[in-house]
Amino acid sequence: MLKVGLTGGIGAGKSEVSRLLASYGAVLIDADKIAREVVEPGTPGLAAIVEAFGPEVLAADGTLDRPKLGSIVFADAGRRAELNAIIHPLVGARSAELEAAAGADAVVIHDVPLLTENRLAPLYDLVVVVDASSETQLDRLVRLRGMSESDARARMAAQAGREERRAIADIVIDNDGPLEALEPQVRKVWAALTERVGR
Repeated sequence: MLKVGLTGGIGAGKSEVSRLLASYGAVLIDADKIAREVVEPGTPGLAAIVEAFGPEVLAADGTLDRPKLGSIVFADAGRRAELNAIIHPLVGARSAELEAAAGADAVVIHDVPLLTENRLAPLYDLVVVVDASSETQLDRLVRLRGMSESDARARMAAQAGREERRAIADIVIDNDGPLEALEPQVRKVWAALTERVGR
């Protein structure tokens, strides 16, 4: 089994890279998806968040009001650390379960947005970073995701910088260009990963 950490700044295109890798046959473990699962209604994760942040972070239907919680934690590093202390152990435990279920010859891609920030690189056999300039990230967040420029900048500022991410990378995928320029790069990375697991 080859354990690969995949990361990139918000708007860099990491989700597209993970989608392509999964389409080639990688086992994808998506930390964001798991983070949503562990705070669904009735979970210990949601109960812990409500205890820490108050019932105002719940929507009318009892689900987590993500924008409300986001507005609290992206404005305050201390509160963000408090949230991470609740969610990260739950995500880690579920990720380990999913990894254990993968085959011995699998390429397991751990899609982890905050891999750099949480110093998780040593957990993986290698780290792939999807990289784009801050101008490209900002453009995608505003144009494609409909974020306000100030919200997009705040989210980008809450993450590690490009140089920090590139410093932990074994492989860098440059995603500053159009989508059609991305696929050939990802296919080349997939070939290298499968060759390595074959060894």
